[in-house]
Amino acid sequence: MNWYGLYTLFAKETQRFMKVVVQTVLTPIITVLLYLVIFASVLQDHIEVYPNISYTQFLIPGLMMMSIIQNAFANTSSSLFQSKMQGSVVFMLISPLSNLEIFLAFVGAAVLRGVLVGIGVWLAALWFVSLPIFNVWAIISFTLLGSALLGALGLIASLISDKWDHISAFQNFVILPLVFLSGVFYSVDKLPGIWNQVSYYNPFFYMIDGFRYGFLGVSDINVLISLSIVSTFLVATVMACLWLLSTGYKLRY
Repeated sequence: MNWYGLYTLFAKETQRFMKVVVQTVLTPIITVLLYLVIFASVLQDHIEVYPNISYTQFLIPGLMMMSIIQNAFANTSSSLFQSKMQGSVVFMLISPLSNLEIFLAFVGAAVLRGVLVGIGVWLAALWFVSLPIFNVWAIISFTLLGSALLGALGLIASLISDKWDHISAFQNFVILPLVFLSGVFYSVDKLPGIWNQVSYYNPFFYMIDGFRYGFLGVSDINVLISLSIVSTFLVATVMACLWLLSTGYKLRY
């Protein structure tokens, strides 16, 4: 393992989003707070998803995980694709870095950005309501697994895309619908008929449900099942991403 090279690429990717921290970290936090203000103020007194848990307390973990995974995806997809378009990706390809090291550097930076945004949302949400912490290990596990999974998906999206429209389509027609239909704003147990069943085929549901369990101690499904499903999807996505990197798909022309 080329640790120095790995750290160098990771530091470069970290500096890339930290140079525009207002856009990459602060803006997503403000966007999530707008969701919180609108939904909490309107529905706070009308919906009780779980007994003795306010709707605002239910909503915050979902919004946190939503912001974490969206920003992890955005970080890797935009960075690698921009390098492809500018032609600077060739300097990475001729460096003494393995495919695994390249993958770890990009995904590591994506996880860091997701974690920073998630912490920012949590700190800002404390102004609205006190949020309990039931299981810190569940919070950490789903944060790392979810952000790594979306970071890997972001790499795949950037590898298979030929123009920015393809990245936007992947984000708007795949990532965004899966996020909004994963139980961020509601419990899937409240959905009628087929919509309830369809929700269990959405891997993002297990990320958000398990993450919410870490704060509230309640969930729609056993947390160990959620952990195993998210881990399985992560392994499959990592393998697909490493295979694409090894073939040089749309990187080596």
